[in-house]
Amino acid sequence: MPHPAMSPNHVAVVTGGASGLGLAAAKTFARLGMKVCIADLGGDRLKAAETALSSAAPGGAANILARAIDVSRVEEVTELEGAVRERFGGTDILMNNAGIQPGSAMFGPLPNWQRILGVNLWGVIHGSQVFAPRMIERGRPGLIINTGSKQGITTPPGDPAYNVSKAGVKAFTEALQHELRNAAGGKISAHLFIPGFVFTGLTAKGRSEKPAAAWTPEQTVDFMIERVTRGDFYILCPDNDVPRQLDERRILWAAGDIVENRPALSRWHPDYAEAFAAFVKGA
Repeated sequence: MPHPAMSPNHVAVVTGGASGLGLAAAKTFARLGMKVCIADLGGDRLKAAETALSSAAPGGAANILARAIDVSRVEEVTELEGAVRERFGGTDILMNNAGIQPGSAMFGPLPNWQRILGVNLWGVIHGSQVFAPRMIERGRPGLIINTGSKQGITTPPGDPAYNVSKAGVKAFTEALQHELRNAAGGKISAHLFIPGFVFTGLTAKGRSEKPAAAWTPEQTVDFMIERVTRGDFYILCPDNDVPRQLDERRILWAAGDIVENRPALSRWHPDYAEAFAAFVKGA
């Protein structure tokens, strides 16, 4: 059985819900008989997602709400929460999933950095701060699921703005769960969703067919729901290329940079290439 918050007629809100992981999660919630609100940028994609969800939901269009919002703007997130409360009575599951990855450079344009941090990090902060107090007042079992990234943990070179945003999501969600554990009497919990390689519009990069290494959004959401129901905070997802054991070694090596006083990002430092390979093999 899924988590009690995923019960029929309970309410799920998914940002970034018009495609990819967000839409897959929204469809799963709808099929469970939940009332679902998806929030994303407007346009045909949002309308198509609303239609698909209406078909998936046992209650049809009456149980689906689609809103065009920019999660980087707190006033729009506040309006979203009010609209969900007016239509469905409140929120039981909040999935802060909206994210962008246009690419970044260390000394790249400031507006690009601001937009990435605005959506990926501030979107999660806004959603949590606006929705959580009302969810606590609701007094029912609830979930806040924030979509992070392995890049926010091992911070590989090449896309620093994205790494910073997702590292922030990790730190914020850890603090949020600690707060909820003490403030909500255990009824509401936060979870850090850490997908592997998932074939979505964000990762397609011009490809029309799923690479063999990738999971589908549906596979990834099924794994997420299983692990949330088991009570996991860190939902570290494998894929068809990287098993959990390899993820664990990479994460341990990254933490070891501090403990062992190695150079920053030593995994990509030529002087440590052999040591890292031996460390992984030693697992």
